[in-house]
Amino acid sequence: MIKAYAANEAKGKLTPYEYDPGPLGANDVEIEVHYCGICHSDLSMINNEWGMSNYPLVPGHEVAGVIAAVGANVKHLALGQAVGLGWHAGYCQSCNPCHTGDHNLCASAQGTIVGRHGGFADKVRAQASSVVAIPEGVDLKSAGPLFCGGVTVFNPLVQFDIKPTSKVGVIGIGGLGHMALQFLNAWGCEVTAFTSSEAKKKEALTLGAHHTLDSRSADALNAAAGQFDLILSTVNVKLDWDLYLSTLSPKGRLHFVGATLEPLDINVFSLIMAQRTVSGSPVGSPATIAKMLEFAKRHKIAPKIEVFPMEQVNEAIAHLESGKAHYRVVLSNVKD
Repeated sequence: MIKAYAANEAKGKLTPYEYDPGPLGANDVEIEVHYCGICHSDLSMINNEWGMSNYPLVPGHEVAGVIAAVGANVKHLALGQAVGLGWHAGYCQSCNPCHTGDHNLCASAQGTIVGRHGGFADKVRAQASSVVAIPEGVDLKSAGPLFCGGVTVFNPLVQFDIKPTSKVGVIGIGGLGHMALQFLNAWGCEVTAFTSSEAKKKEALTLGAHHTLDSRSADALNAAAGQFDLILSTVNVKLDWDLYLSTLSPKGRLHFVGATLEPLDINVFSLIMAQRTVSGSPVGSPATIAKMLEFAKRHKIAPKIEVFPMEQVNEAIAHLESGKAHYRVVLSNVKD
């Protein structure tokens, strides 16, 4: 039996829940969960904001732990090996994106907490191909958020061949944005943090930003016209997107990794006249996650975390919902 914490209804509190996962599939592994990050996507699923939640729902898709069992066909992972699991727990392995290494774009990819139980538990199961080894030297306690938030902001650097000479802006210095600043700085970019918080402006400079810009000041945004090769938006709120588009250089890109639910109001001439691009991307493939972990290890990049015992999951969720998290909340099964 797997012991977990589950929501039994939309917006419900999480309560202890046990389930029998059945026989381990030949291509699957079972992970002993040491730590699991809490992502805003977990909150969205608990609250059924996307209309695809099934209850009881065990959240948790930023898992860091060790292999507890392997299926008969699994050869590349071993018992006791440190591994992580992110948003996806399986892929079809037969579509063109899977064949070309873009597993995160597989139309049949299985969400770790969509129709299956996630990592707010003592153990979790997943297809072995979706599980990535954690390199020695990467702290297991802070590794979990890299598997969702970390790869979400790292993936665009790989996908769009961002240059070390690029000028990049980051909108929102929170759970995603604070990791984006670290990755971009280590990548070699000139980094600007868009934030309206005086406290976050100071911290952004310690995290890797070279400059800060008041995201609520139209004057400041107007003064930055034509500056940025890339802007990463990590927020889930509506902003004056035309104003941000104006800060892009010719052929610049406004890229969304934060899931704003409101339609984008964009003047198409802002795109046409300077050949600008608006795009978005989801997490990353297992290969990109592995590359991101090696990059994080080499450059000593890690999320700033606050740790709660797994049994205090509701207090941890409330802390995240309050907006006071600094910057990622992690649940722990490890007794210090």
